[in-house]
Amino acid sequence: MADAYLSFIVLCIFLLIFLKLILRPLPVKIPIKSRHVFVTGGSRGIGLGLARQAAAEGARVTILARNLEQLQEAKTSIRLSTGKDVAIVSADVRDFDAVKDAVDSADPIDVLICNQGVFASGELENLGIKQIKGMIDVNLIGTFNLVKAALPGMKNRSDRRPVSIAFMSSQAGQVGIYGSTAYSASKFGLRGLAEALQQEVIVDGIHVSLIFPPDTDTPGLAEEKKTRPPLTKIITASSSSMQVDEVAQKALYGIKSGTFSVSCNFKGFLSSIATAGISPQTSYVMAFVEVISAGVVRIVALCHLLSFYRTIEKWHAKEK
Repeated sequence: MADAYLSFIVLCIFLLIFLKLILRPLPVKIPIKSRHVFVTGGSRGIGLGLARQAAAEGARVTILARNLEQLQEAKTSIRLSTGKDVAIVSADVRDFDAVKDAVDSADPIDVLICNQGVFASGELENLGIKQIKGMIDVNLIGTFNLVKAALPGMKNRSDRRPVSIAFMSSQAGQVGIYGSTAYSASKFGLRGLAEALQQEVIVDGIHVSLIFPPDTDTPGLAEEKKTRPPLTKIITASSSSMQVDEVAQKALYGIKSGTFSVSCNFKGFLSSIATAGISPQTSYVMAFVEVISAGVVRIVALCHLLSFYRTIEKWHAKEK
């Protein structure tokens, strides 16, 4: 028994060493103090929380949103809570020219956080094409616009310290949930963008982070819950929401540590393991956890999925 235990320990040590040798991108720290953090969707919700957190940590912050009045209110709120001023810029992320003008008018960007997002809940057959297109345009195409506008400046920066591009996905960007077809599609799309982009920009010292927050206690969530289909409410009833500042703190920590897949709670952590696939990993410890627990987590995921389908079956049986 002792020999078997010792063999297991030795095997784990060799696995850790092997993983440390093969992981890419290499581990990195991305400083934000006195550097420029550009946050979209920064006038409220998680974006406002991120802007406030970054300002409190000494970053120079610019927030972008469409509504100028809300931007002014956010600026005042951040000044009152941190004593720091932030720059504001109004633009619609769906308009590339407007986004490019906004980016060009700001200081060179060290950390770009693409946080903008819209969500309409409902079964696909009940969603209007305008609603579907709106989610894709803001959540996905808007992110392409931002990266296209910011990338030349980030590549040609004079400060050669590492920089970051972060995408605000969702746990609905890891797991498809009843009633979130279009939203999940837009957030799953961010993953493909993030994985491919990381390969394109790694030689420029640009690190990509993909953040997966759960339901977060924002005005947007309160409005979205009003239109959730009954089945969605039942399936998501056991999921608790997080507070904005809590999500912002975890997200910013992940960005600063150059983490590719950033989870915000334990459920998100398990989902990240279950969906790791061929995504980048900078932590050899996290890679070790993914390797040794993948099978068990897959079983847990299948059991979780079973509960979804049983709920759906019971609901339709009751309706009939």
